[in-house]
Amino acid sequence: MSKKHFKQLISFYKPYRGLFAADMLCALVKAAVSLVIPLGVRYIAGQFLASGNGRIAPVLWTGLGLLVLVAVKVFCDYFYDYQGHYLGAKIERDMRESLFRHCQRLSFSYYDAHTVGDLMSRIANDTLSLAEFFHHVPEDLLVNGCLFLGALVILWGIHWQTTLVILAFLPFMIAYTLHYNKKMGAALAASRESMAEINAQVEDSLSGIRVVQSFTGEDVEEEKFLRRNSQFLEDRRAGYRSEARLYTGIDAFSSLILLAVAVFGGLASLNGSMNISDLLLFLLYISYFTGPVQGLINTSRLLQEGRTGFRRYRELMETQPEIQDRPHSQELEKAGGRLEFRQVDFRYGQGEEVFRNLSLTIEAGEYVALVGASGVGKTTLCALIARFYQPQRGEILLDGVPVEKIALRALRRNVGVVQQDVYLFTGTVAENIAYGKPGASRAEIIAAAKRAGAHEFIERLPGGYDAGIGPHGVRLSGGQQQRLSIARVFLKDPPILIFDEATSALDSHSEKLVQDSLETLARRRTTLVIAHRLSTVRGAGRILVLDENGICEQGSHQELMALGGVYAGLYQASSAF
Repeated sequence: MSKKHFKQLISFYKPYRGLFAADMLCALVKAAVSLVIPLGVRYIAGQFLASGNGRIAPVLWTGLGLLVLVAVKVFCDYFYDYQGHYLGAKIERDMRESLFRHCQRLSFSYYDAHTVGDLMSRIANDTLSLAEFFHHVPEDLLVNGCLFLGALVILWGIHWQTTLVILAFLPFMIAYTLHYNKKMGAALAASRESMAEINAQVEDSLSGIRVVQSFTGEDVEEEKFLRRNSQFLEDRRAGYRSEARLYTGIDAFSSLILLAVAVFGGLASLNGSMNISDLLLFLLYISYFTGPVQGLINTSRLLQEGRTGFRRYRELMETQPEIQDRPHSQELEKAGGRLEFRQVDFRYGQGEEVFRNLSLTIEAGEYVALVGASGVGKTTLCALIARFYQPQRGEILLDGVPVEKIALRALRRNVGVVQQDVYLFTGTVAENIAYGKPGASRAEIIAAAKRAGAHEFIERLPGGYDAGIGPHGVRLSGGQQQRLSIARVFLKDPPILIFDEATSALDSHSEKLVQDSLETLARRRTTLVIAHRLSTVRGAGRILVLDENGICEQGSHQELMALGGVYAGLYQASSAF
């Protein structure tokens, strides 16, 4: 990990440095008390019990002192276990919030290339492992390090020859630990990636469950899931195998050290260089010598998981939105609505060009319809207006100002979009409509619903405007969902309106209601309507006909029909159905 990334990592402690300091103090006190208690036991055994003088008071006072130390240790254990975990949870919350906030700013192009399931894994699973990292690693390093070094110093002072025997095992123990810890870390990283793939697969399959069941694709989805789940199992198996070898080996080393101390300590007691109380102390401190090694191994596992989680956190956080505000971006309260495309070239990623040298002017308040075959760029043209995508060449101007120079939030506040694929949020009818204007009154919400032709069916719902619509609006029909999304834009009341197949899911009656409302709303507003159903755009002031080469025809319905070109052919074909 680079110095820069290390500084970034420890910066998460900064808002909670007081709690962190108290936590580390408790960890230090716990380690110190843990080292002192065996010395007290040795003192009792060596000074009182072994001497056989029968003095009870000093034994009781020493025991009382040890009892106080035990109480202090219990308090420190409780504090750093509770508050330490709470500290980790706070940092986890902060990191999850920063990830979510960053994801909200990423451009459409990022979501075109990445699955939501992978992002969910980074936001949920990775931050959870980082919470354990932020809590345990500093504390465990301090506690186990102090116990190990303290025990080593105490044992060396009592009988350095026996301590050397213990130290002889240490290089082999460290080498063994590092070897299998590295294998365990690699397996953990692989399993984390496998879990991200599982999340992506589950999100993809369950989001499309209606398509899956309608095409009887359950077996296909199950096979894909089983394949990824089996890979996750293999990665976990490799991790568990390395973990088992690691901890089994450490236990074996601990048993060998205990055996060596018993043998060499016993011999030292026989030749008089170590008394019984010293041997007892050695045996007590063996756990303080080998235990911290096991603790440090566990810490290294958390460190591996934390590094993996932090790497994935950085990867996402360091991904810059393709589209973002430029320095000194202009604010915009209320746009006039004049749009101009100047020699615009655009392609998605490395794909074929959608537009080449596109030039177009739409006057403020003009009602323009975009028609043409699927895939010629009607939706793309509208997406460029709100800077959901960035053209490779040329510029787009709003009221004479390049949209790149307008603050994104200000620009998008002036553009209302009803997309072809309706998306509603889990919640009530009123909450979904009010998304277009947070804080809107109930009267405003109802007025918007009426203009969208949605009021009547909402009133019939159990609960009316307070009725829950379920995830993605599953409790509503397609036409009802569409009318709620239109009402949401009506409430926003922007100067520029974009309707991308906005009436495609409506029946004839609802379509007529929405068309009437749309025509009313479009007055004195710049409106772009994308439609395959050409009968819905006959009243447009201007119709733009797009093909693979850009705009091939434009004019009113009557003018284009008289021209007898592409539009006339499309209209006659659509009228035949």
